[in-house]
Amino acid sequence: MAQQSDKLRLEIVTPKGVVLSEDVDEVVAPSVAGEFGVLPGHLPMLAALHIGLVRYRKPGGAHMTDVAVGSGFVEVKGERTLLLTDRFMKKDDVEVLEVRKRLSEVDRKIEAWAGELDDPARLELIEEEQWLAAQLELYGDPPVQRVLEHRRANDYAQLLLMPPAPEPIGENHDGEPMGIVEVDGREQGS
Repeated sequence: MAQQSDKLRLEIVTPKGVVLSEDVDEVVAPSVAGEFGVLPGHLPMLAALHIGLVRYRKPGGAHMTDVAVGSGFVEVKGERTLLLTDRFMKKDDVEVLEVRKRLSEVDRKIEAWAGELDDPARLELIEEEQWLAAQLELYGDPPVQRVLEHRRANDYAQLLLMPPAPEPIGENHDGEPMGIVEVDGREQGS
């Protein structure tokens, strides 16, 4: 039986190449299903990476180091944790004033949006807003979190409307409606 290592190799790769390669004791990353942690001996896994902060602790270190990442994928296999992402930033690279200015512009565009909520242009703005917010969180001064709707309230009302009453399929000898009709998979009878 192979001996299990007490370290992980963390590699973060962007379209520009390998941007981080470190031996670490622990990794915490944001997935689309929530944050998850990886320790040595973790079972193999593949997850979709969400925009946010990746935290890792170097061997013997007492504190975690944070970096910001964009969306992508993470693979844990053996003693290797590989993150493939479209964006990466270290704390020292955050241009706080520029990020705040751009975040304000993006927020105004989102607030003024009058088109469809699932329009790709709007979704790109939301993704940019999340990336800018991740940079400010990395810097240590995150913006107030917002929850953005993906459907308008009146769309939900349409989902809750009851289907129209079924038409009777006949009448009994007294002239009253009768019959069995299926509505939403349930039999309705008279």
